[in-house]
Amino acid sequence: MASQQGSKILIDALSSGNQMVLLDILCHPLWALSTAVLALVVRLQRRGRWDPLACTVRLNGKTAIVTGANTGIGKFIAMDFARRGARVILACRSEARGMGALNEIREKTGNSDVHLRLVDLSSLDSVRAFAQRIVEEENALHILVNNAAVSGLPRQITKEGFEMSFATNHLGPFLLTNLLLDLMKRSAPARIVTLSSVNHMKGQVDFSHFHGENLTYHMDNVYNHTKLHNIICTNELAHRLEGTGVTANSVHPGIVMTEVLRNYPFRIRFVFNIIGFFFFKSPEEGAVSSLYCAVAEETEGITGKYFDSDCSLVLPSALARDTALAVKDFELCERLTSKL
Repeated sequence: MASQQGSKILIDALSSGNQMVLLDILCHPLWALSTAVLALVVRLQRRGRWDPLACTVRLNGKTAIVTGANTGIGKFIAMDFARRGARVILACRSEARGMGALNEIREKTGNSDVHLRLVDLSSLDSVRAFAQRIVEEENALHILVNNAAVSGLPRQITKEGFEMSFATNHLGPFLLTNLLLDLMKRSAPARIVTLSSVNHMKGQVDFSHFHGENLTYHMDNVYNHTKLHNIICTNELAHRLEGTGVTANSVHPGIVMTEVLRNYPFRIRFVFNIIGFFFFKSPEEGAVSSLYCAVAEETEGITGKYFDSDCSLVLPSALARDTALAVKDFELCERLTSKL
């Protein structure tokens, strides 16, 4: 009732065109109360059915890698793994920010077996060097979380000839996953979790995109395409891994207050942050669906699926479910990431 009354007052104010009246309305206690009530309702509704704090699964003796673990969702995923006793490897591009996250995670969890390894996912050479070091240094790998992603970048082409967002969000993680597969198979049961987005529904598949062709650089257009490729290739990977004890799933974390919009204009970030303060998920809340796929007993053995932000199984877009397209996409990515 309070929300309806507040909306009616605002409509009346807008129709009168009186800005002072509108300002008075927005500052009115009834309007503030309506906004607070709505924010509380949305906050309560966005809670998932699975609570990581109530999950008693331990990861002692397990090794996990989280990309983009220096901030946002990735940092909270890594922190959860550390609390459960895992050996955690933070795969980050920035050494300074990575060390900051490492020290924070060690301090808050009491787990000293947390380590930083540097990798630039936009560079396939960097990914190969990172993977080689992991294979040489680690005896096992039980969990791989492909979390790192960028959005809103202007058109850039990497030294290897790939569009920057496609290299960072898809080709880099694709190559990393494939280079670590043998280690994960030897460590089975093991789980691969790739963060996608509900925005994949707006994505399209055009293989010329990988080289920066036929792309429209507006808002999150390019990001949406990459997130669609994430799901397509994760599904095909799951099919190829059948019988190995290694599962692969993709997840939507929700609309989360992270740094993913750091490349957007200030006005976009400002509006997003104002609205998000009331209605969007925190990075800790955004980590829940990924953690559900990575550690929950309920998801053991499930593979080739797409999980929504509330940890429920949902169908991705029709393109994401196209098995013939998945084979073409996966094989193309294999060729693009192969070292000639």
